[in-house]
Amino acid sequence: MSQPVRLLSIAIVFACILLALNFGLRSSMGFFMAPISDQFGYGREVFAFSLALQNLWWGLAQPFAGALSDRFGTLKTVLCGALLYALGLYVTANADGATALHIGSGFLMGMGISATGFGVVLPAMARMVAPEKRAFALGLGSAAGSAGQLLVVPIAQAFLSSYGWSVALLLLAGCALLMVIFALPLSRGDSSHSNAASQSSQTVREALKEAGAYSHYWLLVSGFFVCGFQLAFITVHMPAFLSDKGFMPNVAVMSLALIGLFNIIGCLFSGSWSGKYSKKYLLTYIYALRAVAITAFMLWPISITSVYIFAIVTGVLWLATVPPTSGLVGQMFGLKHMGMLYGIVFLSHQIGSFCGVWMGGYLYDTTGSYDVVWWAAAIMALITAGIHVFIDERPVMRIRASLQS
Repeated sequence: MSQPVRLLSIAIVFACILLALNFGLRSSMGFFMAPISDQFGYGREVFAFSLALQNLWWGLAQPFAGALSDRFGTLKTVLCGALLYALGLYVTANADGATALHIGSGFLMGMGISATGFGVVLPAMARMVAPEKRAFALGLGSAAGSAGQLLVVPIAQAFLSSYGWSVALLLLAGCALLMVIFALPLSRGDSSHSNAASQSSQTVREALKEAGAYSHYWLLVSGFFVCGFQLAFITVHMPAFLSDKGFMPNVAVMSLALIGLFNIIGCLFSGSWSGKYSKKYLLTYIYALRAVAITAFMLWPISITSVYIFAIVTGVLWLATVPPTSGLVGQMFGLKHMGMLYGIVFLSHQIGSFCGVWMGGYLYDTTGSYDVVWWAAAIMALITAGIHVFIDERPVMRIRASLQS
């Protein structure tokens, strides 16, 4: 193996570990809902609102994190994000009320996640590899996030059981600081970006104007809202939902672990297929299957078997949307401003996440059940499947004209 290939392999591996930590740490927060709510005597809506704020701030910050990464480099952006992530966990661990919870697990963690997650790291990975390997790299990065859920969530739950919620969060803050180490090789993607950027004179304002006037981009934006709604609701409220149904905590741990395990498979296949087949039709199939899975889960008598089957099917479809969605952004507009433009798409995802997390807590407190949210998620998935059929996935006219000249 030549030196450049070896360095590229190390950079890709480190990027995957970084995404695994990013995704695994935030996926574990649902297990802290019951103990934190009990500690302060709150209903579930309060901490659910903190996590909803986390998703909202994550989304609001994502276009800016992407733009900063496009402008100043991935490495600097991720380093700042890792520090914010760890600080958010520290503030949450020492919280003395709702305001501190909202600041720590909401604002600070949301900002940290945005600068260390998919919206920043996936574009860097796309720039590291040749165009024919780009879709697979995006799938590999998405799969790494799933691996983080598979590996980090059980560790977080073990910390919680052994040390209590406050110490467990401090230990997770230490894990967040490890992202600083794994960010170091990402400067390789920054140098590749500089070469690509030198070939395009498009400014940030021009890129925003072009995307804003392209209706098919907004179809993609609206569709990703539903993805965020579903994923955040399940991640945060699944442990409490299963507890209400009489299942032991290990069932929730296993279900989220199965989602993470089978998401690895789904992301790898999705990344591979995104490079071979139509990305918009792949997204159509994914959302339609999500609607079928949720409907079957709600109608079938709940048992450990049905929970695990639902987790497996959901896992295959979980982040399978990320490679074709991020790939479509790069395919439509090119790579120079991909971080920023994908960040806007992801903002829609996080607004959906905010709605899913907060509505889950609010409707549970007001109705005593999660059923309304489950059914809403199924209906929205079906509508979203139809939306993607109408997306024109060809490059914008600017790129098509440059290819013809």
